[in-house]
Amino acid sequence: MTFSAERVATIAGDYTDAWNCGKPTAVAAFFHPDGMITINEGEPWCGREGIAAMAAGFFADVPDMKLACDHVRGSGKHAVYLWTFTGTHATTKRKLRVSGWEEWELDDAGLIAISRGNFDAEDYSQQVGS
Repeated sequence: MTFSAERVATIAGDYTDAWNCGKPTAVAAFFHPDGMITINEGEPWCGREGIAAMAAGFFADVPDMKLACDHVRGSGKHAVYLWTFTGTHATTKRKLRVSGWEEWELDDAGLIAISRGNFDAEDYSQQVGS
C-alpha cells in the first residue's frame, strides 16, 4: 500500500497530538501491536506496552513537554517525521529545546510498524546540565 502525502501528514499531526496529551498509551496506540521503536540505535522498545514505557520515561523527564511536527515526508509505506520538543527538565529545571526525527515503516492500516528515532544526545545532555 502507498500512502498519500495528505495521509502521512494526518498521521503525523495526530501522532503529535498524542504526544502532547501526555498519555503514554495514546502514543503507543499509533504503533502496530507488535511494533517497535529504537532511539539513537539503542535497545528497542517493543509492543505497545514497551512503547508506552518509553513515552512515560520522556514524560517523567520533561513533564511539560510540547512536541511540534517540523516536517513530514512520505514515500510508499515509509515516512520521515521531523520534530522539535520543548519543555523543562524535571530534575534540573532547565529549559529544553531538542530537535530530531523518526524514520517510520507503516503497516497497511497506517500504524507505525518500526520507528527509528534520532536526536543529538550530547546536545540534550548539555541542555539538561548533566
